Amino acid sequence: MQVRDLGRVLVSPMPGALISLAVEVGQTVEEGQECAVVEAMKMQNILRAPKHGKVKAVHGKAGDTLVLDQVIVEFE
Repeated sequence: MQVRDLGRVLVSPMPGALISLAVEVGQTVEEGQECAVVEAMKMQNILRAPKHGKVKAVHGKAGDTLVLDQVIVEFE
């Protein structure tokens, strides 16, 4: 079983649509800063940075369909 460091990634909490991304590669983020919005079951969920860091990779773009636990943003 692979263990994922959730302090280094932002994952989709449920299947849904990626409505927006508020970060880009190389950007520094603060803990709690909005990074993405996922819409599921007619509700929008704001996903926030788990801690201060730098964006290493962004997986996806607005309009993409996401599955449960799909990685959206990776941090260094």
